[in-house]
Amino acid sequence: MTGHENLWMRPERPARGPRPSFSRAALAQAAIRIADAEGLEAISMRRLAAELGAGTMSLYRYVTGKDEVFDLMVDTTVGEYLPEDRRPPDDWADGLRLLAWQVRRTTLRHPWLAPLAAGRPQTGPNSARLLETALGMLDGLGLSIDEMLTLVGAVFAYVNGYIQSELAEVEGLRRTGLTLAQRLAGHLSYIQSLIATGNYPMLERMTKEAGREYTAADDRFAYGLDRLLDGIAASLRARGGSEGPASSR
Repeated sequence: MTGHENLWMRPERPARGPRPSFSRAALAQAAIRIADAEGLEAISMRRLAAELGAGTMSLYRYVTGKDEVFDLMVDTTVGEYLPEDRRPPDDWADGLRLLAWQVRRTTLRHPWLAPLAAGRPQTGPNSARLLETALGMLDGLGLSIDEMLTLVGAVFAYVNGYIQSELAEVEGLRRTGLTLAQRLAGHLSYIQSLIATGNYPMLERMTKEAGREYTAADDRFAYGLDRLLDGIAASLRARGGSEGPASSR
């Protein structure tokens, strides 16, 4: 096995040699269990072998090393975005909205996924199915493939950015041992000093009025996602490619 061969092009069962005792799917699931419980840093070939009840060297019959294990993990979890028994809605906006929520739920279940996926190309079978499905939602609207890719990319950029912010906040609170209120209280004096200069009217308004609407993370996510889809819908209506509002609210 050479590192230059594409993981997805190599047969899982080699033409020669002993019959595999487990599968790449089992290897991916074992790695996901470890990462969910202990983080990516806990994954090693030795640890995976122990989890599977196999010899460490036997894992190299399935993957060339830990980097390909990460590829398997990403593609396996991406498969959770699109459940096999659920067809996307006919309406493009409802389809992208459903997809966005599924991406967020999946990523919050697997906090290691967002930073790992961001730094590597996603070319596995589930990733291909995801792209095919997302682009298919926009097919027939009179868009070029580049326009469809850009719009799908905008939705994913919003979702991933929001999730990264959520996870960073959770990690920051875990690391400091503080509650969000305690953390904000530590910055209160400085914020008040800025407001006292009279140069920050919006900051002053924020401290007095914020927190009355969209206080829950789900509500903020939904509001931003709906505005993004509304903007796409408006641009499509302007060119005669779609009718009706995108917002579910």
